[in-house]
Formats: sequence, C-alpha cells, structure tokens
Amino acid sequence: MMGVAGQIGGAVAPVSRMDDNLISFAPEAEDGAPLRAAFGRFGTGVTVITTQTETGPLGMTANSFSSVSLEPPLVLWSAALRSKRHDAFARARHFCIHILAEDQAALALHFAGQGHDFSGFDWHEGPEGLPTLAGVLATFHCETHAVHPAGDHSVILGRIRHAAQRHGDSEGAGLLFDRGRFGTFLPQKTGQ
Repeated sequence: MMGVAGQIGGAVAPVSRMDDNLISFAPEAEDGAPLRAAFGRFGTGVTVITTQTETGPLGMTANSFSSVSLEPPLVLWSAALRSKRHDAFARARHFCIHILAEDQAALALHFAGQGHDFSGFDWHEGPEGLPTLAGVLATFHCETHAVHPAGDHSVILGRIRHAAQRHGDSEGAGLLFDRGRFGTFLPQKTGQ
C-alpha cells in the first residue's frame, strides 16, 4: 500500500507504508536545505587538506574524502566552487590529506573558517614542501591526478606519493561528523 509523504520544497512523493518515517522530496536548486539535511545523515570522517601556495601554507576542512583505488593508489575529495580556497586547491600540483583524531575538532573548525593561519598548530613541511599537521591519525601526500567539475563542486583526485599512519597504542579514534555535530565511533556489541 502507498502513502503520501510530507511536503518539502514544494514536492510531494508517494512512499510505501514501511517507509512512514521517511519524508520524500525532489531536490530543488532554490532550497538546498532538505538535500543538505539528507546528506548530513551520512556520518563521515573529518579531514584537513593542505597545500603550499605562493602566499604560504593553505588549509581547508573537508568531509568529502574517499579512497578510490589501490592500484594506482588514488583518493578523492571535493571542494565547493564558492570557497575562496577552491581555485588554489584546483590549481595545486600537490596536496596533503590529514585524517583527524577524535580530539581535533578545534583544528577542523579552524580550517573550516581560516585557511592561511597555521599559528597555534604543530606542523612542519613534509614532502613537496606540503604543510603537514602533527597529531593526526594518517596523512596522504598526493600529486594532483585530475580535477573534474561536478555541479557546484570540483572533484579533486590525488595519486598518493607518501602515506603515514599512527600505530600501536597511539592509534586513537577518528573524529566523525554527523548531522552537523562532531563525535566519535562507538563499536556495537555483536553476538560473537
């Protein structure tokens, strides 16, 4: 049996009875809030991407990171076209992806707003002179492999040239982002 979902953004769509908890909608350009909220239901890890520019180190927070391939070793992330930092990253020949630890929400918030200010953070120049932040769970120093236009973003593919990760007792947990909030992962108990 079919029911009718609530109205969002002027669109009403039928849903099955077993989906009564879902609100169905057709995404509209004028109001991206419902689609943004739906995307926000997908919890992600949090990264800071850095590069070296003519004016110094540059960083930005991104949760759009994904592994792509082991052979060759490729990763991707996306940058919003409206970001003041977009063009610098789209032109960069190299960049570094930092996987943030659970205690690095302040770092994520800082680079979500400030791109050039690295003061107050422990970092050094890594391969290719890339700004490399300390205390993170993993780093991927990449050569830009391709930049693809994708709607209001650019998808930036990187070929990993050097990677590092924490090991042993210092592994720690990753910083997660879900529905506009930072948090950490709590494993579920299984029947094993």
